[in-house]
Amino acid sequence: MSTTAPEPGEETHARVRDAAAARDLDIEIRPRPAAKSLHEAAALLGLDPSGIVKTLVVKRSDDTFLFALIPGGRKISWPKLRALVGVNRLKLPDPDVAFAATGYERGTIVPIGSTTAWPVFADETIRGRRIAMGAGAHGYSLFVDADELIRAYDATVADISEPE
Repeated sequence: MSTTAPEPGEETHARVRDAAAARDLDIEIRPRPAAKSLHEAAALLGLDPSGIVKTLVVKRSDDTFLFALIPGGRKISWPKLRALVGVNRLKLPDPDVAFAATGYERGTIVPIGSTTAWPVFADETIRGRRIAMGAGAHGYSLFVDADELIRAYDATVADISEPE
């Protein structure tokens, strides 16, 4: 009996697809070539750079986490996010801590299928768009309607970013 090794990301993609289906969320996962910059990645995907959304894992001082969805060309506004969350301290954890909190490596993180369903905070500028984001495995992008993602995860939508 011969077995074939799973394709890279296959198990992770199954986890992402199952989690999306459980929330009635329509997603598309596509392979993507490596890119050296946000602008190169956007061109490869046929998107404006702001259509690529980073999922950042943010650690609270009580050792819980949240996801911040930030469009390309922008960065977290720490004062805005702290005020919204109602805390004095937030930080980006080390890659190992982010992996332990989500089950995803940095650069592949997405709230869909995370090992823990942390609260999601989405920058208001992603509304009304089809976006690309991490797909849980390197070399892939996940495409989703931002409004549907916001609905599926009951995300808090606010102005939480500033230009890079």
